[in-house]
Amino acid sequence: MGLDHAALQSTVETERFDLRPLRRSDMGLIAHYTGDVRVARMTTSIPHPLPPGSTEAFVSRAVTPDRTEDIWAMDGTKAEGPEVMGLISLERLDRDQSEVGYWVAPGFWNTGLASDAVRALVEANPLGSATMFASVFQDNQASARVLTNCGFEYIGDAEAFSVARNSKVATWTYLKRLK
Repeated sequence: MGLDHAALQSTVETERFDLRPLRRSDMGLIAHYTGDVRVARMTTSIPHPLPPGSTEAFVSRAVTPDRTEDIWAMDGTKAEGPEVMGLISLERLDRDQSEVGYWVAPGFWNTGLASDAVRALVEANPLGSATMFASVFQDNQASARVLTNCGFEYIGDAEAFSVARNSKVATWTYLKRLK
């Protein structure tokens, strides 16, 4: 998992926006959006309040050649939107599997952005995954609808720790077979 993965992270184009690899210049907007408690509370890994240096560390990990997760910015500049409207990622798992994760900035909620981003990433399948998984907190029904709208099937309940909530949260897990 060396330099090859860094070279392979390509841009995925849609009509409304592009999914492109992160850049260090994205840090300001990422920090702005992830500093919002409404975003942080719907993720497992974003703390609230956002500690100094956490966004820089996150972007540094995202652009390192030996990363285990590819992260794309939902970049709306082609439609005169902001450079970052949210992030979407694929974490490499074993056996040709990956896990999708995403968040969208509150100003773009209920616009179809998350569904379009997940659909585009699934169709592009940049890691060549046979199966993609995703999980959402059970109190985030909008994210659950995104997954079912994109053809993911519900496979069970679990729980995950949320840093922002400082507690375990019930989740729904979804699966999409691609091959």
